[in-house]
Amino acid sequence: MQEFLEYVVKGLVQYPEVVSVTPVERTGVTVYELRLDPRDAGKIIGRRGATINAIRSLLLAGSAKKGVRCAVEIIEDRPDK
Repeated sequence: MQEFLEYVVKGLVQYPEVVSVTPVERTGVTVYELRLDPRDAGKIIGRRGATINAIRSLLLAGSAKKGVRCAVEIIEDRPDK
């Protein structure tokens, strides 16, 4: 699932070299922490969250087929002030 998520996200963003996906286990659910360039966050979220919701739906369908549970979180790394 991690490779699929990386493939989809890297295809949508302007700075694919910055994209990183880290799987984290939380109470039986694999949460994929998505880090990307702050300028690309809007592209991944989409208008009214349409793009990220579509990505989550695809991930949910793929993970259900494998019998696992997973989710996606966008992690914003803010530069120090």
